[in-house]
Amino acid sequence: MTATSEITETSAKRTALTLASAQAIIGAAAPISISLGGLAGKYLLAVNNADPSIATAPVTGFNVGVALGALPAALLMRALGRRVGFMSGAMVTALGGALAAIALFQLNFWLFATGLLIIGMGGSFVQQYRFAAADNAPPQFRPRAISWVLGGGVFAAVIGPQTVVWTRDLFQPVQYAGAFVSMIGLGLIGIGILSTLNIRHVKAGDVVVTGPAARPLMQILLQPRFMVSFACGVGSYALMSFVMTGAPLAMVGCGFTTDEAAIGISFHVMAMFAPSFVTGRLIARFGKERIVAFGMVLLVGCAIVALSGIALWQFWTALVLLGVGWNFAFIGSTAMLTDSYHVSEKNKVQGLHDFLLFSTVAFASLMSGFTLNAFGWEMLNWIVFPVAAFCLVLLGLLVFGSRHSTIAQAGE
Repeated sequence: MTATSEITETSAKRTALTLASAQAIIGAAAPISISLGGLAGKYLLAVNNADPSIATAPVTGFNVGVALGALPAALLMRALGRRVGFMSGAMVTALGGALAAIALFQLNFWLFATGLLIIGMGGSFVQQYRFAAADNAPPQFRPRAISWVLGGGVFAAVIGPQTVVWTRDLFQPVQYAGAFVSMIGLGLIGIGILSTLNIRHVKAGDVVVTGPAARPLMQILLQPRFMVSFACGVGSYALMSFVMTGAPLAMVGCGFTTDEAAIGISFHVMAMFAPSFVTGRLIARFGKERIVAFGMVLLVGCAIVALSGIALWQFWTALVLLGVGWNFAFIGSTAMLTDSYHVSEKNKVQGLHDFLLFSTVAFASLMSGFTLNAFGWEMLNWIVFPVAAFCLVLLGLLVFGSRHSTIAQAGE
């Protein structure tokens, strides 16, 4: 990519800090939605005497929204630039919060799920912050720019649950409405932050793609390295969504308060983002496959702790292990994925990958409610073992096959 003007490290730092601040504020909508989506869904179903097994459908709506919003977000930013695009995304988040609050006042379950879907669509813009920081930084500063933006996610993990604690009861006897009304304020604050963004608009003419010609998509997908990285990435993300979505419901069902459930989600989201500052270094030192494997082992550790009892510390510890395990497994598998395609192939491969990924995550969040209602918290965690074991076996076969191929080539 050739820039029309020189990007200085000073301007890159300013851009990264602005995006990190926006991540901290607007990104807080995700833990609010995750921690309250299932609980509010259960509340709305109870007052309407409806089937409680679909209580996590609003969280599924949030995940579906992230997937559905990805392409429109990219098209909007391509047409209007990232500053206007990101401000529009913050407005979408605010509108989703308003609709979710209205649904709670009207006791309308499906309208509430729609509100969370719209919040998820706003979240698809937040997913692009780290790429914008990297694209608008000189090469030597790009890793730090990404880290700064991800650092904003750690603050979002605190701001979101604390917003729940302080605002969810503002409109009693309507439960949870205050937290979603507060999301309007978060979106407006985010718009103010993003309005200061000084970011260049990358046009199609600025991008020059070099390298081998693009291969047919099926040829790329059938590579062993692609299949293993895809299985590990989707497996780790789906497991994280599956267990995380059910955790607040399980905690409240075991007698803990909504605030304690929100704090648990706060610990979990911090555990998801905080290791990002060192994950890249660990991958460079130990290799991608080992870091993915370690992440899968941590996910198994999460299930073991969760199955050991239902004390509050066990729920919170399991959620922390779930977050760190996801970080290592997902970032490592994403790094593996980039080895399987050329620059000329990245758009179609990444697009298909993300569509399948978030579709699976949405399905996992929906099945979390069904499984929890039918079989309990224990079954949610027992399912971790076969999925993690399958991914570990695939990793082992890939590593063994690569070593065997290397030895064979050396002997020729």
